[in-house]
Amino acid sequence: MRRDTVGKLLGLAGIAGVAATGVVLARDERQRRAYSPEDVRSRLHARAEAAAATPVVVPEPEPAPENRVQRLVRRLRG
Repeated sequence: MRRDTVGKLLGLAGIAGVAATGVVLARDERQRRAYSPEDVRSRLHARAEAAAATPVVVPEPEPAPENRVQRLVRRLRG
């Protein structure tokens, strides 16, 4: 075999190895995160209760800064 052919084959083997490792890791992650329907339901209920328990605080909007025209109108009126 020629030297450049060997290099290409090694490169392809490396790429295939990286891809295979990614597939194995993704499969393991899916299995680790696999929840039963009961687990999913209980987690969703817990999140909904936590969201309902915390009050939503909406800050008062700050008045917009006056521009030149608004200041002039205020001075002329007052």
